Order: sequence, then C-alpha cells, then structure tokens
Amino acid sequence: MRKPRDFDSELKALTDKARQLKERKVHQLGELVIATGADDLSVEQLAGLLLAGVANKDAAAKESWSKRGAAFFQRADNAAGNAGGNQGSTPSGDSSATPPRAQTGTN
Repeated sequence: MRKPRDFDSELKALTDKARQLKERKVHQLGELVIATGADDLSVEQLAGLLLAGVANKDAAAKESWSKRGAAFFQRADNAAGNAGGNQGSTPSGDSSATPPRAQTGTN
C-alpha cells in the first residue's frame, strides 16, 4: 500500500526553497552593485539609474549595455582565473561567483 503524500511538508519545503532563492538573488544583486562600484552612488541615484534603464526602450542602447556587461564579467572571469591559477573552475554562467571590484577611473 502506498504511503499518503504529506502536502504540508512539501509546501513548506517549496516555500523554504523559494525564500532561499530570493535571499540568494538579493545577496548577488548587492555583490553586483559593489563589484561595479555603484555602491559609491546614493540610494536615490542608484534607484534613478535603474529606473531609467528599465524605462529605456532603445534596443541599440540595451544591446550596448549587454556588450559592456559581458565585457565586465569577462574581465572579472579572467582576473579571477589568472589570480587564482584555477582557470575554468567556475563556469562563466555561474552567478554565485563574485567578480572583483571594477576599477573606477574616468566616468
């Protein structure tokens, strides 16, 4: 005879997993803000910058941002690979890796 499913424990497990994923996302967004040097901006400036980016419908601008972001992560991957001597151990799609803080020269 089959054991009945415990829907309450399954729901609790799924709720816990969703909470963990949300916390991880928030943590990674914070790491990204720090890695890009955007933590030097005020909260109002950062929020305004993000809102302007979301509201921008220019496909060319978004493509340019994507290329610039990809280059940022490529530099971060290369720096992590060269510094640690462990090149290729972290796949570039793994968002749990924290890239080094970006150098801020001219803006």
